[in-house]
Amino acid sequence: VQLQASGGGLVQAGGSLRLSCAASGRTFSSYDMGWFRQAPGKERDFVATISWSGSSTRYADSVKGRFTVSRDNAKNMVYLQMNSLKPEDTAVYYCAAGAYGSSVGNYGPWGQGTLVTVSS
Repeated sequence: VQLQASGGGLVQAGGSLRLSCAASGRTFSSYDMGWFRQAPGKERDFVATISWSGSSTRYADSVKGRFTVSRDNAKNMVYLQMNSLKPEDTAVYYCAAGAYGSSVGNYGPWGQGTLVTVSS
């Protein structure tokens, strides 16, 4: 499966963005999917994960209650709705296919990231 994230941009604190991840390949619906982010000079961190069916989700504590992950298997798409954005959410966001969980090592392949910048 090949992945491409999009939807990033510049937004003011308190604003919202919706990231999309387009997947190619017939096996997309069999993968759990994850969103991660990487700020400059920092490691790649877990943001959210969703099971192959969409029935289970998990979030990092830092985004819980503000971000929502969803998927549409018919369209081969995964989404990350981000509300109440904070400057500390600024990062390159990546989607990835793999096994349900919060570890970077659970996932691969990775999509090309999309930059989210939140101004104060």
